[in-house]
Amino acid sequence: MTQFKNPDALIARVDDLESQLAFQEDTIEALNKQVQAQSQEIELLRRHIELLATKVAPIVERSGIEQFNADNERPPHY
Repeated sequence: MTQFKNPDALIARVDDLESQLAFQEDTIEALNKQVQAQSQEIELLRRHIELLATKVAPIVERSGIEQFNADNERPPHY
């Protein structure tokens, strides 16, 4: 650890570190809120997709349309 001969320099350094810590805490809190909001939105979108899938599945079955399977398709450059 660096020895400070001037107590004012040490106080200034501690003040600077406290300021940086406060800024980091604010940033972490803001990021946490954003992650929570995104998680809620992702969950809502997931439920919407599930609902749409349950509504579309019977229509696809009745239509007789074969479901797309990428393994059975040839790329356009062949």
